[in-house]
Amino acid sequence: MLSNLRVVYALLLIAKINQSTVSASVTEESIVLERSNKSLLKELTFELSGSSLLWPCESTKNIYIQSGHYVPRNVIITRAQLQRDLVYVALPRYKHGVPFTLGKIHLTQGQCLTKISPYPCWSIQEEGNCQALQSVVDIMLDHHGFLWILDVGIVNTLEQPIRRCKPKIVAINTLNGKVVKNIDINNLLTPASRLQFLVVDYGLDNKPFIYIADAGARSILVYDIALSKSYGVVLPKATSPNADVFYMALTFHGNKNSTLYFTYLSSPHLYSIHTEHLRGGKGGDGAIVDVGAKPYGKHMVLLGADGGNSLFFRYKGENDIYMWNTETCFKISNLQEIQRNGDCRLTTQILPGHKHFMWALESNFHDFMSERTGCNGASIVLHPVLRECDD
Repeated sequence: MLSNLRVVYALLLIAKINQSTVSASVTEESIVLERSNKSLLKELTFELSGSSLLWPCESTKNIYIQSGHYVPRNVIITRAQLQRDLVYVALPRYKHGVPFTLGKIHLTQGQCLTKISPYPCWSIQEEGNCQALQSVVDIMLDHHGFLWILDVGIVNTLEQPIRRCKPKIVAINTLNGKVVKNIDINNLLTPASRLQFLVVDYGLDNKPFIYIADAGARSILVYDIALSKSYGVVLPKATSPNADVFYMALTFHGNKNSTLYFTYLSSPHLYSIHTEHLRGGKGGDGAIVDVGAKPYGKHMVLLGADGGNSLFFRYKGENDIYMWNTETCFKISNLQEIQRNGDCRLTTQILPGHKHFMWALESNFHDFMSERTGCNGASIVLHPVLRECDD
């Protein structure tokens, strides 16, 4: 064995497909890429930018720029879903000048700057048209190939917020790019509602449900797709000392029902609820479990799950990524550091996908929020989750 040889471990995703859902987990054994293969790592790192959009023609681009409907530095990608070598991305209209709010990317190995095209077409991106998408804040791709979209209906949220349309959930069949569902969820909302994330879940009977994080109303909204039935599960006040960012991630444990883990950014604890309770509209009577106190009392950013029983997270303002096997106790000794990063970008999501890797979506979102990105806009990167160590 060579001493002090730096090797890179890429986390491998093993998919376990059954009738009801896609279940996967990250194995402790990892693929080892030798130093000679670092060129491959470079080829699997994709740089994304608001200045690299795919336009029908140059004249259309110029019209958008001159009218103020396209400002490259105001475009940022915050969420993604992988389907083979395709990536579907959410580009929320946090600021003016975002020409489309849902996009698609082809991952071409070795390509430096990847082009982003509107998905499924330009016409569905029209701001102010309530039949179109206004501001997509989260997306999720299910194992049937349906892309579920959370559109909050409010644009320019970091400038002067404008409510263009009511919030809605839209489902697109990725086989043909057709909209197959357009769900009105306004009967679930209150004046305090702030919708942030969504999760799509298939039970043991293969019936689909949607769970939505309503941070402002301290609720998990539940939508039964098969029965077109909806209700809200109000959380105990102890789960949300401050109604800030409300994170959710879904885990699967063999043939058992799934478990939804959730936490507010400022909450000192992580919580969970079995989805069978959510589907029954139960949020009390012991349905919600206090999983435990967050390590070191730090604010935790929940980044995602592997499709199995592992969760990924980082601490606020830090970019080292940790993994926790939810079948073990939630304590420091069971938290595995899987990637160390610099300070330029922060990870906003971990997701399974292309080439069986877990992938990290990173950006300097903190600079974007505080207008420190300059003319080039946000720095966004998508790459496999990597861990370096000495061997």
